Amino acid sequence: MGHASAALQFIVQPGGHLQGRVRVPGDKSISHRSIMLGSLADGTTHVSGFLQGEDCLCTLKAFRSMGVDIEGPSASGEVTIHGVGLHGLQAPSTDLDMGNSGTSMRLMSGLMSGQAFDVRMTGDASLSKRPMKRVTVPLASMGAVIEATSAGTPPLLVRGGKALQGIDYAMPMASAQVKSSLLLAGLYAAGETSVTEPAPTRDHTERMLRGFGYEVVTEGNRIRLQGGGRLTATTIDVPSDISSAAFFMVGASIAEGSDLIIEHVGINPTRTGVIDILRLMGANLEVLNEREVGGEPVADIRVRSSALQGIQIPEHLVPLAIDEFPALFIAAAFAQGQTVLTGAEELRVKESDRIQVMADGLIACGVDAQPTPDGIVINPGNFSGGTIESHGDHRIAMSFAMAALRATQPITINDCANVNTSFPGFVELAATAGMNIRTVG
Repeated sequence: MGHASAALQFIVQPGGHLQGRVRVPGDKSISHRSIMLGSLADGTTHVSGFLQGEDCLCTLKAFRSMGVDIEGPSASGEVTIHGVGLHGLQAPSTDLDMGNSGTSMRLMSGLMSGQAFDVRMTGDASLSKRPMKRVTVPLASMGAVIEATSAGTPPLLVRGGKALQGIDYAMPMASAQVKSSLLLAGLYAAGETSVTEPAPTRDHTERMLRGFGYEVVTEGNRIRLQGGGRLTATTIDVPSDISSAAFFMVGASIAEGSDLIIEHVGINPTRTGVIDILRLMGANLEVLNEREVGGEPVADIRVRSSALQGIQIPEHLVPLAIDEFPALFIAAAFAQGQTVLTGAEELRVKESDRIQVMADGLIACGVDAQPTPDGIVINPGNFSGGTIESHGDHRIAMSFAMAALRATQPITINDCANVNTSFPGFVELAATAGMNIRTVG
């Protein structure tokens, strides 16, 4: 990020409510995977609804640089991928830049382990601090050779030409990125690769592999596949990202007089923790027009304002809502009574330390927020307003923007350029739905 983009601010005036119909951008997890698997498939894959955020565009550029012919994305998110097959990638002439994306870096670690050539993967300042040993250690037990910094962080150098062996891996923590990375390496490994999860995590990789005709067996919490198969091109219509929809769910819940329909949202059961948690708090959410699109369940979500109650967040829902907690902390700040989150230490190693950064922001706005090692305790109070440091974390920035709907003073949010990684057009869409928001810088 150059200095100019770091200076991008959101300025949000207090009040307003959300109404009408909105469609938020495409799901980030599914957009990344559509490029990866489409590139490695035999034949031509057509993608619509692709998220044109900087992260997903980094993934697209990476495969282009390895010789894959990819057309688009068009203005409406149409992408055509001319797949080269599992063994058709070519050595890139430069490093692969994964931008701000932990998903790309971790999934690509698995995929690149099976290639014939070396590749070096880099990321921005935030990604370069994120832990990678959780994937590099199990990949090494498959025979992969990946060199990281002494702290186990990017840049990563993945050595090619290694013979991979399938493993049976019991994951020490619930992580879809680790699971996906090992399954993708397993495509290139001799024999069977299996992963056992301690708790359910998002299953987009398994669903999409099946969509490309690759057999993946799920038995309870164990997922397995055989190496050496092939992927067959398919068509993918990317649902709207429930993590992006979550900001609008919270905004419409807290702002009096709101009645909002969020269209075409992916409601994969491994991702709907945010709906369950908001309902436990008393939110008025209706799931309408349920359908299946390309192996993923999709629906429209109607949200009307309601008086929220503070709750003890059930730990079994934590992995199913891990990216939505910044938004949920804002809901808690406007609820009646205390909200307690435990079992979410993973939040401390996201794009920022989301527990500390959210607590700092809530405190700056006059809310009693006490961070704990694995969560937070929020006692709602008078939410005034003020200046928020987002630390370049897109979800922090959007969460505090929504808080302005109920704040008593304007909210200024610093360092908002990374909102484009997951939600291009956020400010325009929020303004259309009824927020008084603008960007400066």
